Amino acid sequence: MTSLAVSNALLWVLMLAVIVALWALARQVGILYERVAPMGALITDAGPKLGDTAPSFLLPTLGGASVTVGGVRDRSQLLFFVSPTCPVCKKLLPILKSASVAERDWLDVVVASDGESTEHLGFYAEHKLQQFPYVLSADLGMAYRVSRLPYAVLTDERGVIRAKGLINSREHLESLFNAKEIGVASVQQYLEDARAAAQPGKSA
Repeated sequence: MTSLAVSNALLWVLMLAVIVALWALARQVGILYERVAPMGALITDAGPKLGDTAPSFLLPTLGGASVTVGGVRDRSQLLFFVSPTCPVCKKLLPILKSASVAERDWLDVVVASDGESTEHLGFYAEHKLQQFPYVLSADLGMAYRVSRLPYAVLTDERGVIRAKGLINSREHLESLFNAKEIGVASVQQYLEDARAAAQPGKSA
Protein backbone atom coordinates (compact mmCIF):
# COMPACT_ATOMS: atom_id res chain seq x y z
CA MET A 1 0.00 0.00 0.00
CA THR A 2 2.85 2.33 0.87
CA SER A 3 4.44 1.74 -2.54
CA LEU A 4 1.11 2.41 -4.29
CA ALA A 5 0.66 5.67 -2.39
CA VAL A 6 4.19 6.77 -3.27
CA SER A 7 3.62 5.91 -6.93
CA ASN A 8 0.38 7.92 -7.04
CA ALA A 9 2.07 10.86 -5.37
CA LEU A 10 4.91 10.75 -7.90
CA LEU A 11 2.43 10.60 -10.79
CA TRP A 12 0.60 13.67 -9.45
CA VAL A 13 3.89 15.52 -9.07
CA LEU A 14 4.86 14.55 -12.62
CA MET A 15 1.48 15.67 -13.97
CA LEU A 16 1.76 19.03 -12.22
CA ALA A 17 5.26 19.46 -13.62
CA VAL A 18 3.98 18.75 -17.13
CA ILE A 19 1.15 21.29 -16.70
CA VAL A 20 3.60 23.94 -15.50
CA ALA A 21 5.95 23.18 -18.40
CA LEU A 22 3.10 23.47 -20.94
CA TRP A 23 2.00 26.78 -19.42
CA ALA A 24 5.55 28.12 -19.60
CA LEU A 25 5.90 26.93 -23.20
CA ALA A 26 2.61 28.56 -24.22
CA ARG A 27 3.73 31.81 -22.61
CA GLN A 28 7.05 31.75 -24.48
CA VAL A 29 5.28 31.05 -27.78
CA GLY A 30 3.06 34.08 -27.15
CA ILE A 31 6.07 36.28 -26.45
CA LEU A 32 7.85 34.96 -29.53
CA TYR A 33 4.79 35.67 -31.70
CA GLU A 34 4.72 39.27 -30.48
CA ARG A 35 8.39 39.67 -31.32
CA VAL A 36 8.08 38.24 -34.83
CA ALA A 37 4.54 39.41 -35.57
CA PRO A 38 4.05 39.95 -39.31
CA MET A 39 5.00 43.48 -40.27
CA GLY A 40 3.31 45.42 -42.99
CA ALA A 41 4.71 47.58 -45.73
CA LEU A 42 7.22 50.16 -44.51
CA ILE A 43 5.50 53.54 -44.56
CA THR A 44 7.58 56.58 -45.43
CA ASP A 45 6.80 60.12 -44.31
CA ALA A 46 7.39 61.61 -47.76
CA GLY A 47 4.56 62.43 -50.13
CA PRO A 48 0.82 62.64 -49.46
CA LYS A 49 -0.24 61.43 -46.02
CA LEU A 50 -2.61 58.59 -45.25
CA GLY A 51 -6.12 60.04 -45.30
CA ASP A 52 -5.21 62.70 -47.88
CA THR A 53 -6.90 62.86 -51.27
CA ALA A 54 -4.60 61.31 -53.84
CA PRO A 55 -3.34 63.49 -56.69
CA SER A 56 -5.23 62.75 -59.89
CA PHE A 57 -3.58 62.12 -63.28
CA LEU A 58 -4.85 61.13 -66.72
CA LEU A 59 -1.99 59.17 -68.27
CA PRO A 60 -1.31 57.23 -71.49
CA THR A 61 -0.45 53.54 -71.10
CA LEU A 62 2.06 51.38 -72.95
CA GLY A 63 -0.92 49.51 -74.39
CA GLY A 64 -2.06 52.64 -76.23
CA ALA A 65 -5.05 53.52 -74.05
CA SER A 66 -5.26 55.98 -71.16
CA VAL A 67 -6.05 55.58 -67.47
CA THR A 68 -7.00 57.89 -64.63
CA VAL A 69 -4.83 57.48 -61.56
CA GLY A 70 -6.47 58.72 -58.37
CA GLY A 71 -9.78 60.53 -58.18
CA VAL A 72 -13.28 59.31 -57.39
CA ARG A 73 -14.06 55.92 -58.95
CA ASP A 74 -16.24 52.84 -58.50
CA ARG A 75 -13.43 50.68 -57.12
CA SER A 76 -10.28 50.95 -55.08
CA GLN A 77 -7.01 51.37 -56.96
CA LEU A 78 -3.53 50.01 -56.27
CA LEU A 79 -0.69 52.01 -57.78
CA PHE A 80 2.42 49.81 -57.98
CA PHE A 81 5.74 51.54 -58.79
CA VAL A 82 8.41 49.38 -60.46
CA SER A 83 11.56 49.59 -62.56
CA PRO A 84 12.92 47.20 -65.21
CA THR A 85 16.27 47.22 -63.36
CA CYS A 86 14.78 46.37 -59.94
CA PRO A 87 15.28 42.65 -59.04
CA VAL A 88 12.74 42.77 -56.20
CA CYS A 89 10.16 44.27 -58.55
CA LYS A 90 10.59 41.34 -60.93
CA LYS A 91 10.23 38.86 -58.07
CA LEU A 92 6.99 40.49 -56.93
CA LEU A 93 5.26 40.68 -60.31
CA PRO A 94 3.81 37.13 -60.09
CA ILE A 95 2.57 37.99 -56.60
CA LEU A 96 1.01 41.20 -57.93
CA LYS A 97 -0.77 39.22 -60.66
CA SER A 98 -2.05 36.68 -58.14
CA ALA A 99 -3.27 39.41 -55.78
CA SER A 100 -5.04 41.26 -58.61
CA VAL A 101 -7.00 38.10 -59.42
CA ALA A 102 -7.81 37.37 -55.77
CA GLU A 103 -8.98 40.95 -55.16
CA ARG A 104 -10.57 41.58 -58.56
CA ASP A 105 -14.04 42.16 -57.07
CA TRP A 106 -13.00 45.49 -55.56
CA LEU A 107 -9.54 46.42 -56.80
CA ASP A 108 -7.93 47.81 -59.97
CA VAL A 109 -4.14 47.67 -60.35
CA VAL A 110 -2.01 50.21 -62.23
CA VAL A 111 1.72 49.62 -62.76
CA ALA A 112 3.81 52.81 -62.85
CA SER A 113 7.35 53.81 -63.68
CA ASP A 114 9.21 56.55 -65.57
CA GLY A 115 11.76 56.92 -68.33
CA GLU A 116 11.66 56.25 -72.07
CA SER A 117 9.07 53.78 -73.35
CA THR A 118 11.71 51.85 -75.33
CA GLU A 119 13.36 50.53 -72.15
CA HIS A 120 10.00 49.45 -70.73
CA LEU A 121 8.44 47.72 -73.73
CA GLY A 122 10.68 44.66 -73.38
CA PHE A 123 10.06 44.49 -69.64
CA TYR A 124 6.32 44.86 -70.27
CA ALA A 125 6.32 42.01 -72.79
CA GLU A 126 8.76 39.71 -70.97
CA HIS A 127 6.73 39.73 -67.76
CA LYS A 128 3.36 39.63 -69.55
CA LEU A 129 1.97 42.76 -67.90
CA GLN A 130 -0.69 43.38 -70.54
CA GLN A 131 -3.42 42.75 -67.95
CA PHE A 132 -2.44 46.00 -66.19
CA PRO A 133 -2.43 49.60 -67.35
CA TYR A 134 1.30 50.43 -67.43
CA VAL A 135 2.06 54.16 -67.21
CA LEU A 136 5.27 56.16 -67.47
CA SER A 137 5.27 59.45 -65.60
CA ALA A 138 8.04 61.23 -63.71
CA ASP A 139 5.41 63.62 -62.32
CA LEU A 140 3.47 60.72 -60.79
CA GLY A 141 6.53 59.43 -58.93
CA MET A 142 7.39 62.95 -57.76
CA ALA A 143 3.84 63.51 -56.51
CA TYR A 144 4.17 60.50 -54.20
CA ARG A 145 7.87 61.17 -53.43
CA VAL A 146 8.83 57.65 -54.47
CA SER A 147 12.53 57.18 -53.75
CA ARG A 148 12.80 53.39 -53.35
CA LEU A 149 11.19 50.49 -55.19
CA PRO A 150 8.96 48.56 -55.29
CA TYR A 151 6.47 50.98 -53.77
CA ALA A 152 2.67 50.82 -53.65
CA VAL A 153 -0.20 53.18 -52.85
CA LEU A 154 -3.76 52.01 -52.20
CA THR A 155 -6.61 54.50 -52.66
CA ASP A 156 -10.29 53.91 -51.97
CA GLU A 157 -13.34 54.72 -54.08
CA ARG A 158 -13.30 58.34 -52.91
CA GLY A 159 -9.71 58.79 -54.04
CA VAL A 160 -8.42 58.84 -50.47
CA ILE A 161 -5.04 57.26 -49.69
CA ARG A 162 -5.75 54.34 -47.36
CA ALA A 163 -2.36 52.58 -47.26
CA LYS A 164 1.08 52.90 -48.81
CA GLY A 165 4.66 51.74 -48.39
CA LEU A 166 7.66 49.80 -49.62
CA ILE A 167 6.75 46.29 -50.75
CA ASN A 168 9.29 43.47 -50.46
CA SER A 169 7.04 40.42 -50.03
CA ARG A 170 3.53 39.05 -50.42
CA GLU A 171 2.92 39.84 -46.75
CA HIS A 172 3.79 43.50 -47.32
CA LEU A 173 1.38 43.71 -50.25
CA GLU A 174 -1.44 42.00 -48.39
CA SER A 175 -0.86 44.27 -45.40
CA LEU A 176 -2.11 47.19 -47.52
CA PHE A 177 -5.38 45.36 -48.14
CA ASN A 178 -5.64 44.37 -44.46
CA ALA A 179 -5.05 47.95 -43.34
CA LYS A 180 -7.91 49.17 -45.54
CA GLU A 181 -10.19 46.33 -44.42
CA ILE A 182 -9.77 46.93 -40.68
CA GLY A 183 -9.69 50.70 -41.02
CA VAL A 184 -6.21 51.48 -39.73
CA ALA A 185 -3.28 53.31 -41.24
CA SER A 186 -1.04 50.25 -41.18
CA VAL A 187 -0.63 46.79 -39.72
CA GLN A 188 2.08 48.21 -37.45
CA GLN A 189 -0.40 50.67 -35.97
CA TYR A 190 -2.92 47.87 -35.41
CA LEU A 191 -0.35 45.74 -33.56
CA GLU A 192 0.83 48.69 -31.46
CA ASP A 193 -2.76 49.60 -30.52
CA ALA A 194 -3.48 45.98 -29.58
CA ARG A 195 -0.40 45.76 -27.37
CA ALA A 196 -1.21 49.09 -25.70
CA ALA A 197 -4.77 47.94 -25.00
CA ALA A 198 -3.47 44.71 -23.43
CA GLN A 199 -1.24 46.53 -20.93
CA PRO A 200 -2.68 47.10 -17.44
CA GLY A 201 -4.15 50.54 -16.94
CA LYS A 202 -4.42 51.22 -20.68
CA SER A 203 -7.71 51.52 -22.51
CA ALA A 204 -8.36 50.44 -26.09
